[in-house]
Amino acid sequence: MTIIKKTLKVAVIMGSQSDYPVMKDCEIILKQLGVKHDVLIVSAHRTPHRLYQFAKNAHNHYSVICAGAGRAAHLAGMCASLLKKKLPVIGVPIKDKKSDGIAALFSTNEMPSGVPVATTAIDGGTNAGLIAASIIALQDKKVAMRLEKFRSKLTKSVRKKPKKR
Repeated sequence: MTIIKKTLKVAVIMGSQSDYPVMKDCEIILKQLGVKHDVLIVSAHRTPHRLYQFAKNAHNHYSVICAGAGRAAHLAGMCASLLKKKLPVIGVPIKDKKSDGIAALFSTNEMPSGVPVATTAIDGGTNAGLIAASIIALQDKKVAMRLEKFRSKLTKSVRKKPKKR
């Protein structure tokens, strides 16, 4: 599959405004790495028609989808199942005030064979962004270079010995 340069973009979607603090971490890392992206609220339960329209046309605009949701967390799986042309979907299970995120983790992770959703840890917005950037980097040398710099800086930031108090 050849990826057209105009679609080297990530969709960061979430089920509701309350998911934004976690998905903002995804947005921040994508900005830092210079990855084009859009941030949208697309609820599987409250805006199913919006989800359907998004998934039906996603391949025209995006190469990767990062989908964060809490509790029942059907967003990533429903998005993956509705895509007209299959794209990588990275699910981010989100902890909320009423739950510890375990139900969201299982809902996101336990997809049936044939409808895969890559899944981060609970509240793993940053890692979702890094995975998406890694996928984009396969086709975009500038993103690949920025990602390599990011990882090198991360490696250098780790001390060899603990700081004595």
